[in-house]
Amino acid sequence: MSNGQHEIDQHASTAYSANELVELENIIDKDDAMDEMKEMGTEQSWDDPNRRKRSEVWTEFEIVTVDGNTKAKCNYCSAKLAWKKGGATTHLKRHLNACMPQKLSKSSEDKELKQSLLSFDVTQGHAMLATYKYDKNKIREILAKMFIVHEYPFRMVEQQFFVLLCKALNPKFELIKRVTLRSDCMKMFAIEKQKLRSMLRNVDKISLTTDLWTSNQTIGYICLTGYFLDSEWKLQKRILNFCSLAPPHTGIAIADCILRCLSEWGIEDKVSTITLDNASSNDTAVKVLRDNFAIKGKLYFNGKIFHIRCCAHVLNLMVQDGLAEIRDVIENIYESVKYLKMSPSRLHKFTEIVKQLKLSTSKILQLDVPTRWNSTYEMLELALEFKPVFPMYKERDSNYKWLPSEEDWIRATEVSKFLEVFNEVIEVFSGRQYPTSNLFLNEIWRVKEKLNDMSFDTRDFVMRMTRRMNEKFEKYWGDCNLLMAIGAVLDSRYKMQLIIFCFPKIYGEDAFQRHIDDVHEALDMLYKKYVSSDEQIDIDASNIPSTSSKLKRKRRANHAFHMWAE
Repeated sequence: MSNGQHEIDQHASTAYSANELVELENIIDKDDAMDEMKEMGTEQSWDDPNRRKRSEVWTEFEIVTVDGNTKAKCNYCSAKLAWKKGGATTHLKRHLNACMPQKLSKSSEDKELKQSLLSFDVTQGHAMLATYKYDKNKIREILAKMFIVHEYPFRMVEQQFFVLLCKALNPKFELIKRVTLRSDCMKMFAIEKQKLRSMLRNVDKISLTTDLWTSNQTIGYICLTGYFLDSEWKLQKRILNFCSLAPPHTGIAIADCILRCLSEWGIEDKVSTITLDNASSNDTAVKVLRDNFAIKGKLYFNGKIFHIRCCAHVLNLMVQDGLAEIRDVIENIYESVKYLKMSPSRLHKFTEIVKQLKLSTSKILQLDVPTRWNSTYEMLELALEFKPVFPMYKERDSNYKWLPSEEDWIRATEVSKFLEVFNEVIEVFSGRQYPTSNLFLNEIWRVKEKLNDMSFDTRDFVMRMTRRMNEKFEKYWGDCNLLMAIGAVLDSRYKMQLIIFCFPKIYGEDAFQRHIDDVHEALDMLYKKYVSSDEQIDIDASNIPSTSSKLKRKRRANHAFHMWAE
């Protein structure tokens, strides 16, 4: 072929489409037929399809018949080119030169993806030989999940040693830019959001919790979390929205924000309860939400159980008020721990004495945090463990002036025992991996029982503490909480027996029967609602989370109820 003809072919390759090139090749190569036959040597007889074809192009083409015409079909792109028995193959070669590089390139990429490697898969302590395929899309998916879960900065994916690590793990690793990673994370968010939207379509009722706070940049945020049972009766927890809240953070502003979020998910008619902290703005928000849902007639028990006060927050307020009354009782212990924690050298000297006495060094002194009452409990517990260390430290540090007296230690022991019950209760309230609604009533009764017992103590500091805590209890839990009662009744271990046992102790002899009647009425309404739906639901009991198997906490067994029930 002449150089001029080669230039024409190159120009044609860029100026015509693939189909036009096929037709053009058919026309150009008709004149080359005789020359091609001379190159091939002796003419072939195509009457015998099994006869070996001498031209190398026939390893990449096969002869087919289309509408009575003989065609040469490319094995790579399936294009059908004109050809006749004894015809030239120059146009077939030209087609291969244009087709094969592109196909081979794609084939090479596919082979890279499909090439199986051997690796050891360790499962449950047993290693087994398994095949492994490098999949760059899977790598990108895992990277996106890793950066989301661990909150890594996107720029980390471009850092030198991160890239070196990935290359060492697999030389085929391809560098991913942070912009690409960010895009992958957003795509994953969109996919997961759509999955959750599909899941929520099949949910009958959903309970909500909200959390509001202000960042260091004075920007307000609200987090809306949903709790529901999926189709397999497994408890699910999902963060529905995490969005900024423009000031002022009034109750109406909070309610409007929540309504927008619910509308976005299409679950505004499925809300059964909402739990908020005990703030005046939240009370206003609940009123707005209750009025909005009441218009649609979607509230259980006419909204009596719609607003659930955060039990952990109520308990925190209760204990904080009690501790505020006895701060002077634990002042020396508090100041001692503070003095030691403020200086590494002092703490080191204290630790050396701990080692001399052969006490456990796995724990260190802890200073309480004003906003976390259980940190006060932990501070006292640790200080009591190191009680013999403080006098010895006093001998080595003349500046130390807050050595607790024996009376201080006795009071600290009493306060610690008192707070132990509340610490156990808060662990129950904070459970996330198992249902807790059936546990609240029993734990609230434990709190009330402890307060009643301590109210008979004649010591001044105990009387002051229990009086303040009882006031807070009556404020938030003085009225019957229907949801807690229903949850306890639906626990097959208790049924109505726990209600009958607890209510007189919590609400008094004069009011307990009225509250029991309210529970009976609510249960009757709930039963009729489910009967009217006339739905049969198959439940696999093995899928239902077990409170008894998952609730692991250190507490003293309470036999009072069981003794009464017997």
